[in-house]
Amino acid sequence: MKNFYESMYQLIVETSTNLPKDVRRAIAAAKLKESAGTRSAMSLATITNNIKMADDNVSPICQDTGLPTFKLKVPVGANQIEIKKEIKRAIEQATKDGKLRPNSVDSISGDNSGDNLGEGTPVIKFEQWGKDYIDARLILKGGGCENKNIQYSLPCELEGLGKAGRDFDGIRKCIMHSVYQAQGQGCSAGFIGVGIGGDRTSGYELAKEQLFRRVDDVNQREDLRELEDYVVKHANELGIGTMGFGGETTLLGCKIGVINRIPASFFVSVAYNCWAYRRLGVIVNPENGSINEWMYQDGEDVEFSQDEVAASNEETQQSKEVVLEAPITEEKIRELKVGDVVRINGMMYTGRDAIHKYLSENDSPVDLNGQVIYHCGPVMMKDEDGNYHVKAAGPTTSIREEPYQGDIMKRFGIRAVIGKGGMGPKTLKALGEHGGVYLNAIGGAAQYYADCIKSVEGVDLMQFGIPEAMWHLKVEGFTAVVTMDSHGNSLHADVDKSSLEKLAQFKEPVFK
Repeated sequence: MKNFYESMYQLIVETSTNLPKDVRRAIAAAKLKESAGTRSAMSLATITNNIKMADDNVSPICQDTGLPTFKLKVPVGANQIEIKKEIKRAIEQATKDGKLRPNSVDSISGDNSGDNLGEGTPVIKFEQWGKDYIDARLILKGGGCENKNIQYSLPCELEGLGKAGRDFDGIRKCIMHSVYQAQGQGCSAGFIGVGIGGDRTSGYELAKEQLFRRVDDVNQREDLRELEDYVVKHANELGIGTMGFGGETTLLGCKIGVINRIPASFFVSVAYNCWAYRRLGVIVNPENGSINEWMYQDGEDVEFSQDEVAASNEETQQSKEVVLEAPITEEKIRELKVGDVVRINGMMYTGRDAIHKYLSENDSPVDLNGQVIYHCGPVMMKDEDGNYHVKAAGPTTSIREEPYQGDIMKRFGIRAVIGKGGMGPKTLKALGEHGGVYLNAIGGAAQYYADCIKSVEGVDLMQFGIPEAMWHLKVEGFTAVVTMDSHGNSLHADVDKSSLEKLAQFKEPVFK
């Protein structure tokens, strides 16, 4: 089984660091459609730069490597116990090598196992088949997009679309609504897998299974193929755009599957996946465990350049650029407006879910007055001298901190918060009262932002685990966009409102 272990280790590393060719082609096509000089164009340039950097560094494309999900088809007689054992060993080693972030957390105690192993993690699903080789596929689906999965029980009422009945047109409305509700929080532009039918469990499984299809494949059912094409075309008319900044591309792909259901239940389940669509597969020789063939890596290759970000930034004429260095004054913050591009130098501190809950009940381990909090759970590596180095450090979805953020900013004097996807009315109100600002970084761009981090100056609250600890980071040229300011303006609220208005145009029946 030694060769099989090495094959699974290679599959994990490649999936985390090397975006599949079919996904690259979809992103490149979206980039060509976007108008130059816009925030979305700048975001796509950052994304393509990040893909190139992940290739060069053999490091995670996105710091959130999610919950690894393996799908294996094995010949009759294959030892599934040994296969599972070797996959877990490969997961443990890949985590130790900084190719995966330790993401397995005890649901009751909150303790992080540190190696991505634990009850239920990783997910490994087997299917026996009559062929003489192993088909092994892996998807790494991060928490930001996982949280935007949604399931509908028909009939139902949908915001902007009205009643969705138990018919094909009701299914259409649910899928369109699923794209609208994701906004920029799932790191759009994204991909969706849709499962029609089944029960609540099998419906979601079917939806996620669609994400193992190729971006450029064609549905064998004509009615589903027509619906897939319809959704991609019209979802991109909602104006949500990359990162929810507005723009031409909101959805990069839609794949739909159907299974039978019982008469009493009619579920439409949607699995949303971010632009960092990390799924690969290999054909493995069952005799020696070696890789015979890679999947999703055929066809035209797309080369991205790291120079595109600078060129795109120069084209973004509509925004002024401001340099911030903590401690930041209230006066400086109140000068900022939605749309401004900010470059941060100096110190910032990471803080995710555990840190925000902790700060709501305890004193801060550091003086946060005038400082910057970064919603980020980085991938860290420790060297022989015990010093930590950042391997990946993109933003996490900020809306989870909505219950805490405004109160914490006012209590500790925090002036700026960085994350992705925006925050809600409670935080927006606090920004106005306190003199604060929300900065949207580019979701998934873990290598791009890791390159801006020049040193790790310290860490507190390591009892929460590496992703949830408070890291003290010294940065240079860390770029983000003001999307919520201290004057009551929110780009996220504006895009949500305008996209809801556009969604309403799809209210009338289309399919009979």
